[in-house]
Amino acid sequence: MYDTRNVDAIAAALIELTGMLNSPRQDEVLLRAAGVSLDRALFPLLVRLSAAPALSVAQLAERAGRDASTVSRQIAKLERLGLVKRPAAGEDMRVRAAAITKAGARAVDAIVKARRQLLGELIAAWPTAEQEAFPRLLRKFTDAMKERQA
Repeated sequence: MYDTRNVDAIAAALIELTGMLNSPRQDEVLLRAAGVSLDRALFPLLVRLSAAPALSVAQLAERAGRDASTVSRQIAKLERLGLVKRPAAGEDMRVRAAAITKAGARAVDAIVKARRQLLGELIAAWPTAEQEAFPRLLRKFTDAMKERQA
């Protein structure tokens, strides 16, 4: 059996964290720190694309938790900005994958560096053991949640 007070405290912290992560202000802080001028709705797509060689709109929509028509419009914006290219994908010419460009990779690199700096500042005062345990436990929790959803 588990301590329900502990589970309730986890739930409360997750609700608050989710709200903060979804806050436009948080995105603005990260983009400003990165020195990247980009609509905050676009940068999560750009970052996801940087982690994969190429994704279709449907694949990217699934990973981003957005509908395909919205993602398609957002990819078009990224393409106009020169951050993404859309070569034809494989045998089905109707499916066009989106892939990050060199300019897009530079923007993502700046975002990653800023994220490291900002997150590092948040945990800088934590004891080393907590700094080392946090990502491991967070990954374990995330993996368990993914498994439950599957």
